[in-house]
Amino acid sequence: MTTMTETSARFREFKMPDVGEGLTEAEILKWFVQPGDTVTDGQVVCEVETAKAAVELPIPFDGVVHELRFPEGTTVDVGQVIIAIDVAPGSGDAPAPAAAAPVREPAAEPEAEAEPKGRTPVLVGYGVAESSTKRRPRKGASAAPEAAAVAAAVQAELNGHAAPAAPAAPAAAVPAQGGRPLAKPPVRKLAKDLGIDLATVVPTGKDGIITREDVHAAAAPAAAPAAAPAPAPAAVAPAVAEAPAVVSDSARETRIPVKGVRKAIAQAMVGSAFTAPHVTEFITVDVTRTMKLVAELKEDKDMAGVRVNPLLVIAKALLVAIKRNPEVNAAWDEANQEIVQKHYVNLGIAAATPRGLIVPNIKDAHDKTLPQLAAALGELVTTARDGKTSPAAMAGGTVTITNVGVFGVDTGTPILNSGESAILAVGAIKLQPWVHKGKVKPRQVTTLALSFDHRLVDGELGSKVLADVAAILEQPKRLITWA
Repeated sequence: MTTMTETSARFREFKMPDVGEGLTEAEILKWFVQPGDTVTDGQVVCEVETAKAAVELPIPFDGVVHELRFPEGTTVDVGQVIIAIDVAPGSGDAPAPAAAAPVREPAAEPEAEAEPKGRTPVLVGYGVAESSTKRRPRKGASAAPEAAAVAAAVQAELNGHAAPAAPAAPAAAVPAQGGRPLAKPPVRKLAKDLGIDLATVVPTGKDGIITREDVHAAAAPAAAPAAAPAPAPAAVAPAVAEAPAVVSDSARETRIPVKGVRKAIAQAMVGSAFTAPHVTEFITVDVTRTMKLVAELKEDKDMAGVRVNPLLVIAKALLVAIKRNPEVNAAWDEANQEIVQKHYVNLGIAAATPRGLIVPNIKDAHDKTLPQLAAALGELVTTARDGKTSPAAMAGGTVTITNVGVFGVDTGTPILNSGESAILAVGAIKLQPWVHKGKVKPRQVTTLALSFDHRLVDGELGSKVLADVAAILEQPKRLITWA
């Protein structure tokens, strides 16, 4: 009993925290430490991806890493222990960490050995077909060396070479832990899809772990006999006849798991589209004067050190339009059947990142001067591109701007960010023929699209907001007279 007490006092466990607002799980993207590494209070030990953002997790105490409970790529529930730390190293013999701790698999993994009956759709209206691939019968551990040798001989014969000798240490294909091959869940799934028994695969990964390349290597000899049928008559095109046999499903398709930020986006967009009645209005406007203002602001010493672009002026124009039409800045309370008017504007800016589209927002944007707004926009974009946007930065938005014009798109019908009343899409600014002062002249023109929740915003209010934004962009001096 004394030993147990000393051991529990010596080792401290760090659990997956709730890094957002009521999040229930997060995926471990990257470990920055390994067993045996020394860590200090506040040191970042891993990066995780929640349904809202990628977040770095610091350890709250000093010590030496004893065990990593989950490998990279694993989705872990909030509250589960992810790392164990020896806070008193050298104070006595420590129990050895579990074998292959960095690649420990979730407790539910043994169920993966059963033949899957099908896959669950990941999005409304989109699913994945039930696989027709049959798994090979599991062979005994003793058959692994012979299977590997036979596969190598067949491959060598097809290539016109003598069969190589059997590997010197084929036993590496079967780990000592109960005879179960070591492989991560994605690798096990790949083996099932290709009909490969992991017990017959020779591992090349660290600590005897089977990699994706090992599975593909094992699949290649199995496919070789099917790729070499008897010579066909000259009238038959061999390439066409043999193609289905040599091209596997994995080579023809790529499956991308929908999780983390992408999963949250999908759920939010489906929820928004089928909850809020969307209405979208469009207006095309001459923004030549706005483009001249942008050029002048870039030379203004008060704007030195901040990013100045058309989006800055458009954002300010929307804030002024909201000030003139405050009823548009609201939310729908379904539980209480109430319209909640907001007396502040948290301005969301849609940003494309490697992990998907996210919408961080500028808190209290309505109170910011033009230089302050420019600085906030620049920081928001930089943080989003670096993948460092926090969940708090994406919470509490009221209205959003999405700039599809950067992709050369004229406009679109944007879907509301969940819980918001309106979203403004800005199209590409192009030089077009335009009637100006009674004459057709080349002018800088763009198209704006405003989508709004028709429960909160009727056609008149939505039209006023969109018309005000367009009027300001056509005559930017209204930023002064209307502010």
